[in-house]
Amino acid sequence: MAENTFPSYKVDFLVQFIRSDILTGQEAKHFTKNDITPTTKPESLQRLYMRILQLLYHIKPEFHYMVTLDENIQYPMLHEGVTPIMSLYLRMCNFLPVCHVYDFQLNDLLNPKAKRTIYILSGIINFLQFRKVRLDMTSEYQQSFRADMDRWQAYNRGVKELEKKIEKLTTIPPEQQAEAKELAAALTEIHSATTHEYQEANALNQQVAEWKTEIAERSQKVTQRKLEVATLKNDIAKLKSQIVESPEELRSEMEKLKDKVKTIKNSKEDVNARLVEWQIKVQAVHQNKADFQLLNKVLQDLEVGMDKMNSQQEKIQTLSAECEKMKKELKNLVTEEGQMKRALEMKMDKLSKQQIRRQKKREMKDQLVQNVLGQYNQVHQKREEIVEQIEEVNRETQQIKARIQALRDVCSLETDKAQGLYEHLLSALDNFHKRIEHHVVQGNEDIVKMKAHY
Repeated sequence: MAENTFPSYKVDFLVQFIRSDILTGQEAKHFTKNDITPTTKPESLQRLYMRILQLLYHIKPEFHYMVTLDENIQYPMLHEGVTPIMSLYLRMCNFLPVCHVYDFQLNDLLNPKAKRTIYILSGIINFLQFRKVRLDMTSEYQQSFRADMDRWQAYNRGVKELEKKIEKLTTIPPEQQAEAKELAAALTEIHSATTHEYQEANALNQQVAEWKTEIAERSQKVTQRKLEVATLKNDIAKLKSQIVESPEELRSEMEKLKDKVKTIKNSKEDVNARLVEWQIKVQAVHQNKADFQLLNKVLQDLEVGMDKMNSQQEKIQTLSAECEKMKKELKNLVTEEGQMKRALEMKMDKLSKQQIRRQKKREMKDQLVQNVLGQYNQVHQKREEIVEQIEEVNRETQQIKARIQALRDVCSLETDKAQGLYEHLLSALDNFHKRIEHHVVQGNEDIVKMKAHY
């Protein structure tokens, strides 16, 4: 008790804890402070220890009365009062080292003392409180582990469903495979045609731009020529008004002007022909633009389909990303599970070490108990020898009593015979005395007669 590793509780706290957490029903109501102090009641204390063993190890109180004994034992009624106490003592010796109580004795059951019982009950209640805390912690661990397992299973189910969805989205059904192949072939053909037409359109656009630049340059030249012709006409009108020219010079100038007009007409005709050609080409360009617009519509439709495909691919990517996240979470859960398992293994190792230590202490206690049991067996053997001696003495006393009874019977018979003889002698003596008296009377009469005669 000097090296106490647990607090010593007060009697009121002990009684309250026992009534609330150990005993139930009428036993809790009838258990009071007087059962512990000032004088501890052995019966209530033994009943309390039995209930504690029932609470911890599911050992019912009836089991203490069903301890197996050797067959053909003499006087089994002598063991009926010893077996429950010895069973309770052995089980308490195995249990109390867990509560750090190592000096439990048989006297603590048969003749308990108040301080000693308070010390033992304090150790037991300390262990029960520690057990309650650990049970709550283990229940929390179990609940968290079950929640993690449920999440893990839910994640596995989600991953499997997502994999099935990805397979459904990635795999084309056999009914649509032919259409998909035809669409893919049409897309490739349209892509090739559109690229070729894009190239042709770019070439035509370049040519149209060149022609437009040429037309703009020539239109600028034509406007310049017109301006020059207008200026020349003005100049001619001015010159005509100022100068009286000779007819030859006028003819030469008129011929020159006619030549210039012819050249200008020819250039106009060429320009008009070229304009007609450019208009035809522009109409062809407009037709090409209409064709391009149709192709653009087709391409837009294809782009819509491609957008749909891209959206499906994005969905697939998001689903794959979610799958990766789920896999990462699964890995994290697996690592957490491994850590939990390692922690459990560490705890199990610690518990195994503690159990080994407890086993060693139990072995020491078992050796002590075996020594006590050996001493008890020796005492029991001595007791059996004493019982045999008592039985022999009882047999001898019974034989002596029988002899005495026989002697009493013989004595009674002899006394009866003696009584008969005594009575017969008394009757004979009475008869003899009567005869003597009769003879005396007769002799006196004879004497009197003889005196009278003589």
